[in-house]
Amino acid sequence: MGYDTLDVTVEDGVCTAVMNRPDAGNTIDARLVEELRAVVARCERDDGAEPVGVLVLRGSADVFCTGGDLDAAAGRAPVDPEALYDLWQRLATGPFVTVSAVRGRVNAGGMGFVAASDIVLADRGASFALSELLFGLFPACVLPFLARRIGMQKAHYLTLTTAPVTAETALAWGLADALADAHDGGLDALLRRHLMRLRRLGKPAVGRYKRYAAGLDAELERCKPAALAANRALFADPEVQRNIRRYVTEMKFPWEP
Repeated sequence: MGYDTLDVTVEDGVCTAVMNRPDAGNTIDARLVEELRAVVARCERDDGAEPVGVLVLRGSADVFCTGGDLDAAAGRAPVDPEALYDLWQRLATGPFVTVSAVRGRVNAGGMGFVAASDIVLADRGASFALSELLFGLFPACVLPFLARRIGMQKAHYLTLTTAPVTAETALAWGLADALADAHDGGLDALLRRHLMRLRRLGKPAVGRYKRYAAGLDAELERCKPAALAANRALFADPEVQRNIRRYVTEMKFPWEP
């Protein structure tokens, strides 16, 4: 298929999907979700085409992903939360290794991609935040994945403070697994070093392992109905809609005059 929001390449068993919505801060809209679901389906297949054992998610130099597209939400066309939750669940449990290679800002729904990844590599200039409560929302669909990765209290702290944390803090908390150093080739070199080993793993073995690991932690499936119900109720709230529309049209937060 053709891609409008992604740049996708497949080489030597590695599929790289670069989010490419620079004018929108790599925000998540329905088209991005649809295209990423198609990429994941390609990675899941074992139909005679070149098997994909590793899926790498990337953004731009300054922005990985800044969450949901507020223009779409203000127009009463938010992303289907079930499609997005299912996408993250497939990243977390699919028969391939999901790697997020992060530069720049990660916010709100962008944290879902990071939290659902098997491995997170980050540039030291990266930052990670959950800003939803500023608009009267909360990260209902992100939290099951984030709590699974860093624990509920740290996810709780990020939700309540709405403030970004540094890459060093993300590493200490387990949100990132390794940080890139400029003197050692930066993020691209760090990714290459990981791929040297990851691409050697057999896809059937990875699939068996991830199915086993998912069975040890059934929280993602258990949390899904409550997460989707909360997300839909939040975006249906008239006050939340007013807050989002005001930010989109006036660039003002709800407390600003």
